[in-house]
Amino acid sequence: QVQLVESGGGLVQAGGSLRLSCTASGRTVTTNSMGWFRQAPGKEREFVATTRWKSGRTYYADYADSVQGRFIISRDNAGSAVNLRINSLEPEDTGVYYCAAALYGRRSLDQVNSYDYWGQGTQVTVSS
Repeated sequence: QVQLVESGGGLVQAGGSLRLSCTASGRTVTTNSMGWFRQAPGKEREFVATTRWKSGRTYYADYADSVQGRFIISRDNAGSAVNLRINSLEPEDTGVYYCAAALYGRRSLDQVNSYDYWGQGTQVTVSS
């Protein structure tokens, strides 16, 4: 099992920035991809960003079109956390942000059902 804990959410004005962190523990050696999703009230959970690594090196990152150029996903050197830097926040970015981890071999990393472990989520609220 892998446990994921998100942090860094909060209330911010439009145009501001936030840094979300996701700390992983447990059998993390079984995973090589982590991603961020978000869910706005009354909407389905949607893909935000993902990253994949091999032998400790990150070699892949992908973003939803709606966040491309504003969000940056990164993995820390120790490999125990994945961060999401969110810039130029918009009210439409409001929602609960979830961190997820996928076991080796998973594909379609922009899909919710490609991930095996999920955090509890952290709320991001953007005021206009």
